Amino acid sequence: MRTVLAGAVSVLLTLALATSGHAGSRSEEILARFENANQWRDHVMVVAHRAGGLQDGKRRFAENSIAALRDAISLGAEMVEIDIRRSADGELIVMHDSWLDRTTDCTGEVVTRAMDELRTCRLVVEGTGTVTAETVPTLREYLSVAKGRILVNLDNKLDTADLIDMVALARAMEMEEQVVVKANLWNAERVAAVKAVMARVGQGFQFMPIMADDAVRDPAFVEASGKAFAANAVEMIAWRGDTETMTVSGGPLFSARVKAAAIRGNWHIWVDTHAIVNKPGGYLAGGRGDELAVAAGFPNEVFGFWAERGATMIQTDEPRAAINWLAANGYRVPYAELEKPVASVAGQAGASQPPTN
Repeated sequence: MRTVLAGAVSVLLTLALATSGHAGSRSEEILARFENANQWRDHVMVVAHRAGGLQDGKRRFAENSIAALRDAISLGAEMVEIDIRRSADGELIVMHDSWLDRTTDCTGEVVTRAMDELRTCRLVVEGTGTVTAETVPTLREYLSVAKGRILVNLDNKLDTADLIDMVALARAMEMEEQVVVKANLWNAERVAAVKAVMARVGQGFQFMPIMADDAVRDPAFVEASGKAFAANAVEMIAWRGDTETMTVSGGPLFSARVKAAAIRGNWHIWVDTHAIVNKPGGYLAGGRGDELAVAAGFPNEVFGFWAERGATMIQTDEPRAAINWLAANGYRVPYAELEKPVASVAGQAGASQPPTN
């Protein structure tokens, strides 16, 4: 009798974990690696830029679409990065540009449209011009699909103070640990200003500093900033600038001293390999970006290069290519897969994609 009861309890527990956004879910497995960088230096996490909508020459999905999110989940990406704006009536929405023209079949400024108007704007797959059935999503809708399955990085296109409402929404959905917010830091005054806003947000959420090597070159500042926010990751930008050659070292933010600081602080080094519109390839990655990895066919010179310089998180427009190459070359440690990716999740039509940070 005890055996039967134990079996029944086990089945119920398994079902509960598979449907919950909490213990035992895919997101909890990812969080365990995100929050314990030093235990996972042999694993490179993949972040799908704009949810990965810009894959394959911008032909697969609309950028920032829920269809792209579902595909990123099915691929096994650890995180999606999405862009946040507001509608005219204050709704937090997922949209990169301040204008609707590039990514939807509507025109005009986003901020002039109320949510009911945005519901009529359908997302467009940039590379093909295909108009999808998906309309501009709200942040709430996006998070409801991501809950328990994948982490979500919010690229705030509003004021720093708007992070308060974003975290409040995540907290109301019991997702604050799944959502990562961020801000650029470049000096002590900026650190103090951002800390003041974060103090208003409260406790129990993820904050990530962003550093760019045109403004930050001192490892001591990087380390102090990571410590100030108890960060689990620091996003590093290695500007290519006007140089025509690829970086050989990775630049000052990928030095041995910064790597040592990351180990002392137990945080991930994050690199951006995704493209920026109207900028040369690898603009954020010293010339070693997705174009070189995928279009030119040299993934080792991009994904391998950054992994060997300490990066344990790569934000890319090509999550499928990155995951496949990293796994094939020993940079991915399989998950326990307590929650299997939902097969139907990737099969839904819909899409849109563009390119700009």
